[in-house]
Amino acid sequence: MHMQAADRGRTRWGIVLPFLALPVVVLGVLIIGLFLWAWSDDGTGDDGRAGAAAATVPCTEALAFGAAERPAHARAHDCTVQRGIDTSYSAVLRMPREDVRAWLRETYPDAPEPRTGGGVCGALCLDVTHEDGLPGTAEAHVVQVRVEYENAETARVRFSAFTM
Repeated sequence: MHMQAADRGRTRWGIVLPFLALPVVVLGVLIIGLFLWAWSDDGTGDDGRAGAAAATVPCTEALAFGAAERPAHARAHDCTVQRGIDTSYSAVLRMPREDVRAWLRETYPDAPEPRTGGGVCGALCLDVTHEDGLPGTAEAHVVQVRVEYENAETARVRFSAFTM
């Protein structure tokens, strides 16, 4: 009789165990599938997921999104847009160092004074929102300008305008 009790216990677990293991196996397959799906995104699809590749755009378009125009003596390049839930434009300008502050004052007359300090900021930076000086004509919610001095005459200006 003792043997039959042991057999019955194993028999019950033999029936219950597959039902308990099934959710664990299904969850594991789903997690692995999601991981592989996320890693397979090459950034070229326009499916609205974050990480969409940047597309090259005319620099006038990139600057206009942040209510700016190319300064007279500046050369603009590397102008891109990324669209998804939010839109983000960027541009790089190379211009005379002495023209940078005047261009910022003319473009954003109601903005705070640009900050100096180095580090992430670079030689000069400006962050502008609609609450503190971004013109109403800007489609962007925020404009960030980061200035680095390349040499005694030239400044590299990184311009970003984006929605949130």
